Amino acid sequence: MIAHDLASDASDERAFASAPLLVGGTKPIPAFRLVRFGPLRRISTTAMTHILCGSFATATALTNELVALADEKGASFWKAYGMMHQGCVLAMTGKAPKADQMFTSGFNALRATGTTLYMPCHLSLLAVAYAKLGRSNDAWRCLGEATTTMETGGERWFEAEIHRTAGEIELMEPELDAAKAEAYFERARAVARKQRAKSWELRAAMSMARLRRGQGKRNEARELLAPIYGWFTEGFDTLDLKQAKALLYELA
Repeated sequence: MIAHDLASDASDERAFASAPLLVGGTKPIPAFRLVRFGPLRRISTTAMTHILCGSFATATALTNELVALADEKGASFWKAYGMMHQGCVLAMTGKAPKADQMFTSGFNALRATGTTLYMPCHLSLLAVAYAKLGRSNDAWRCLGEATTTMETGGERWFEAEIHRTAGEIELMEPELDAAKAEAYFERARAVARKQRAKSWELRAAMSMARLRRGQGKRNEARELLAPIYGWFTEGFDTLDLKQAKALLYELA
């Protein structure tokens, strides 16, 4: 599921060391950084997995550990990633002002390295934080940068979420365009299906179902969400599946 979407095998340093060459960036992450600081990389990857699964308490503990350990080792590169992960947790737990500050510090530190690894994901979550702060222009700017970074570097594992996020931000606009939001959600579902990314397909289906619910189309909402929820056979303690179950119960 999400862990596979990250495409990172914690037991294989060489495989991960080659990943930046595949996902792009103006400069690839030097392999020695990934191998020499293997424990930091493993903490970072594990933290990101917990963030995307909605296990925010565990993710917070891991990101704090990552920043502290990176400080101890003088690993500014991994400290920057730790700060970005902290920004993700803050953005996803409703602490938009703090998320903005943390992301800004992390971005400044990370951009100095020249890498764009995970940038599409981080930029999308920063866009959500900006939208919640009422900074619509900044939100769309970040999404645009996330899309450009993805297209340039080829890091497409978060592509469906970029489209879904655009739909959610459209629904936060003072003069929202439901048709435009729907188009973003449909695009997210299509990309997720093409990539066989069931976690992203579930999220896109939930966003679409909530939109349909708001339009009074409860049966249609349930019909589009139930099949993808029914595909899962494990992970029912994760936030996304809990929310999907609750939404289906509400729509029954």
